[in-house]
Amino acid sequence: MTRHFLRLRDYTKQELDGLLMLAAELKQKQQNGIEHQLLKGKTLAMIFEKASTRTRISFEVGMFQLGGHGLFISSANSQMGRGEPIKDSARVMSRYCDGVMIRTFGQEIVDEFARYSSVPVINGLTDLYHPCQILSDLQTVIEHKGGYQGLRFAWVGDGNNMANTWIEAAAILGFDLALACPQGYQPDQEVLQWAQAQGTGSITITEDPHEAVRGAHVINTDVWASMGQEAEQKQRELAFQGYCVDDRLMALAHPESVVLHCLPAHRGEEISDSVIEGPRSVVWDEAENRLHIQKAIMATLM
Repeated sequence: MTRHFLRLRDYTKQELDGLLMLAAELKQKQQNGIEHQLLKGKTLAMIFEKASTRTRISFEVGMFQLGGHGLFISSANSQMGRGEPIKDSARVMSRYCDGVMIRTFGQEIVDEFARYSSVPVINGLTDLYHPCQILSDLQTVIEHKGGYQGLRFAWVGDGNNMANTWIEAAAILGFDLALACPQGYQPDQEVLQWAQAQGTGSITITEDPHEAVRGAHVINTDVWASMGQEAEQKQRELAFQGYCVDDRLMALAHPESVVLHCLPAHRGEEISDSVIEGPRSVVWDEAENRLHIQKAIMATLM
């Protein structure tokens, strides 16, 4: 049976820990110049219906370093963008490629593609989940804090795909997570209900960023208006007043806390320039680790 990577809850704690360990191993090999062409001769189709910097570069470079080839496909220059049924595209691409990565809007697109694909499908981002990013965030936390157990995580901002995936991670891996989201911008209720039913970790939802950040070891945020929500920018700027991760908010966090941001960042909105450029920021390590965790995912699945 073909194994996909669509959401974190499809994997056990042991499996996610295994991916994190493999990512660390592959990173060390790359840094030491040790060849690791685990996917020599393999091809990954990379379907982009949303614009990208880090996702495209990290997957394409990752496939090259693993000895394979990444093939860029945009909705503008493929039949998917002209209305070809998803199941048809999935069955055809499965005949050509050894894996497919999709960065798109609806989670249902990735799920349907995976149902009809005979090769592994990787969720590069949807409006509901961003699993590759959260694993790279966790890899970064492990590098800087020695692990994730016993830490308190805080999310400040929109209850978006990042927040939803952090909730899944907390439920699976068993750490404490506090999310501060304005009224009307809270995480997906189904995701939250699923996580609370697992009985592991502690997940708290609040509208007060100070409450979420107080004593936290890891503080994470994201833009207030994600791709496809640009028309709501002004409305969201009003709703998210007081949700900027700045020096005053960071003063409430643990003295040895670290700050994450999946990028791109709107400095002065969800995060201040002084914080993202400051000593607690591990944002650039976090961005690099997209490469390593995705190599681990591809090598495991493909």
